Amino acid sequence: HCNFEFDLCGWKQDENDDFDWNLRTSSTTKMGTGPATDHTLQEPFGHYIFIKSSFLQLPGQKARISSPVLSRRNTNCKVRGGILFYYHMYGAHIGSLIVYQRTMSKHEKVLLNLTGNQGNFWQRKALILAGDGDEDFQVVFEGIAGKGPKDGIALDDLTFSREC
Repeated sequence: HCNFEFDLCGWKQDENDDFDWNLRTSSTTKMGTGPATDHTLQEPFGHYIFIKSSFLQLPGQKARISSPVLSRRNTNCKVRGGILFYYHMYGAHIGSLIVYQRTMSKHEKVLLNLTGNQGNFWQRKALILAGDGDEDFQVVFEGIAGKGPKDGIALDDLTFSREC
């Protein structure tokens, strides 16, 4: 479980992307960019990770963060297991959030693909992990920058099921 209150808890920024997910709070940002509070504490000083479309990022550029490696030998994780998380995607020109399951040989399977405004509130999503394959794997969250300078994507409370 990672609520981002202290650090990234073993989640790692990908090297081969264009920019990074940033740890942040709502209390340090201008209104209109992202959620008013985090999901965990429901407070402006609570932490989450965020990408923002800005003049520094071109539309279509990607930020990726990946989970610790999950073992292929843990068959329950791939049969009954999954990941639960909360996301906030609000703005007229929001980009996309894509969630992948990636094997160690870099094969990626899309688990979720969301594009555009999803509403100005935290939404809960549970994804089942794919059971095929005999390689260790990771879950990867990819945020793609949109066109609006105030629009962004936030993630909080990333939790793997007990089976994982």
